Amino acid sequence: MSESLKQSITDDMKSAMRAKEKQRLGVIRLIQAAIKQQEVDERISLDDTQVIAVLDKMLKQRRDSLAQYEKAGRQDLADQEAFEIEVIQEYMPTPLSEAELTDLIEKAIKETGANSIKGLGKVMGYLKPKVQGRADMKALSASLKQQLSGE
Repeated sequence: MSESLKQSITDDMKSAMRAKEKQRLGVIRLIQAAIKQQEVDERISLDDTQVIAVLDKMLKQRRDSLAQYEKAGRQDLADQEAFEIEVIQEYMPTPLSEAELTDLIEKAIKETGANSIKGLGKVMGYLKPKVQGRADMKALSASLKQQLSGE
C-alpha cells in the first residue's frame, strides 16, 4: 500500500530541513499546521480525502490572496503566494481533463435525475466527493448551471 499523504508531507518536511530550503519548509509547516488544526478541532485523524479537502481550501485562499496582491501592486507578496500555491499543488491529485469532467457531469445529471437549475445542489453534492481537489469547483458549478438551464 502506498504511503499516506500526511506521511509524504512529513517526509518532505524532513527533506526540506536537511536541504535547508527555508521557504519550502515554511509552506510545508503551514500545510501540517492546517491539517493538525482540523484534526484537533474535529478530534479525528484525517484520511487522504480529508487532507486533500484541507489542501484545496488552502489553495483557494492563496489564489484569492494572489489576485488581491497583484491588484494592489504588491509583487513581493504575490510571489510568495505563487510559491505557496506551487508547493501545495504538489500534494494534490492529478486534475481531471475536460473530457473526464464532462463525462462525470453527464453521469451525475443522469444519476440524480436533475433536469433544471433546481437540481444543481443535488448534482453538486453527487460530484463534490468525486472531483474534490481535481477540478475547480467554481468552474464546475458554472458549467453545471449552463447545462441545467440549457436543457
